[in-house]
Amino acid sequence: MTLKAFAVKGQLEAGLDEAGRGCLAGPVTAAAVILPEGFYHPLLNDSKQLSEKEREVLKPVIEREAISFAVTFIRPEKIDEINILQASIYAMHLCVSSLETKPEFLLVDGNRFNPYFGIPHACIIKGDGKYASIAAASVLAKTARDEYMKYLDDQFPEYHWVSNKGYPTEAHKKAIQIHGRTKHHRKSFAIGL
Repeated sequence: MTLKAFAVKGQLEAGLDEAGRGCLAGPVTAAAVILPEGFYHPLLNDSKQLSEKEREVLKPVIEREAISFAVTFIRPEKIDEINILQASIYAMHLCVSSLETKPEFLLVDGNRFNPYFGIPHACIIKGDGKYASIAAASVLAKTARDEYMKYLDDQFPEYHWVSNKGYPTEAHKKAIQIHGRTKHHRKSFAIGL
């Protein structure tokens, strides 16, 4: 399926997506990307459909060619305070406010969003597989978060974050059983042991 370049031709649109919502540890990470109208890359797709290597190829291309982009991390303590949905939306809002170019419209992956200060938006279910700007945002959010989880893995190797990225794998859940939670774990999340 070919990704759509824009919702309305000639409109300055920012794609928004996040990574790490379903994790037990680490931040939720959002990205916003405004792509130029003629942007095309044959690999670009929903980041979940790409290999780590493909995402790493796309990241510098998106960062170089985007009109503007921003990436934001929301730490576990904030997630615990306001809940994961609100933390994801908050992260996206921070990304929009960090864009050097103000978009005229926001294309948001998913079905929930809080309006952002006078910029109209549309929620697109599975939008990262439909619109290029959302797919680009999904790649930047995922690569930034994965990089951060690898950094944390150096400090907490017993949790295997380099491979599970904080998601609730059996190895991760077993490590929590043995070693307990770290300050990087979300206290409000049921571990499901």
